[in-house]
Amino acid sequence: MSRNVPLHGVVAYPITPFGPDGGVDLPKLRSLVDRLLAGGVHGIAPLGSAGVLPYLSDEEREAVAEAVVSQVAGRVPTLVGVSALTTERTVHHARFAERAGASALMVIPTSYWRLTDHEVFRHYEAVADAVSIPIMAYNNPATGGLDMTPEFLARLLEIPNVTMVKESTGDVNRLHRLVQAAGEDVAFFNGSNPLALDAFVAGATGWCTAAANLIPRQTIEVYDAIRRSDLPAALRSFRRQLPLLQFLVRGGLPRTVAAGLEILGFDPGPLRLPLRPVSEAERGELKEILAGLSPAEVS
Repeated sequence: MSRNVPLHGVVAYPITPFGPDGGVDLPKLRSLVDRLLAGGVHGIAPLGSAGVLPYLSDEEREAVAEAVVSQVAGRVPTLVGVSALTTERTVHHARFAERAGASALMVIPTSYWRLTDHEVFRHYEAVADAVSIPIMAYNNPATGGLDMTPEFLARLLEIPNVTMVKESTGDVNRLHRLVQAAGEDVAFFNGSNPLALDAFVAGATGWCTAAANLIPRQTIEVYDAIRRSDLPAALRSFRRQLPLLQFLVRGGLPRTVAAGLEILGFDPGPLRLPLRPVSEAERGELKEILAGLSPAEVS
């Protein structure tokens, strides 16, 4: 089956910076986007977990989407998160992102009540019917509270413009099961940082990661080495990054990314409550890790 897949490689998830007044700092967000593009990432994905999507108002979400898409200005594809508790709000944000010029949309089903497979399927159908651009189905039970099996994700790919899957459980066997269920041409993206190398070896089209806020070129090294079939080089690069990737997961996004950006000289502003900064001990650990990866940038 031929699918419209506009993304590949390292897809970077910027955090959403805030100003002293607690509001979204759009100039700083644009600067962060430029920083990611200068690092060579292959795509920009605002309004993911790192971008604290659930903590933003509708107006803030729309401002972030517009700012990122306009700043990227077509230099790489943009993948805009549009998820919401209700189908109506998800459709609303999907239509807005399409009008703003997004290349694709990312949808994770979230709910206070546990949804049935039928309800989730109809949710994706409604969003797909409302827009014409590609959709990435995102599975992350740790944040969304719902776990979509590889076999169910393969069913979602039968919806014409649901063309990509992001799998973030950290279970490489799920990636193999997805290929078995959906076919060798399935476009799946890894969202679990410590699984990046295994996912590429399993055939992942790309790596969705907030680590690119801190080490964009190193994340791209892994992808480039895989592309030229140099597994030893990919392994060496990945193992150098692994302590940071593990730290980011253990400490939780976006607090760890915000701390890392500050250590590297980029002020991300305050976190949005109830999120709090990392501890001094965690900051010291992160600074030591980053000094081993980007010694010239650590302040």
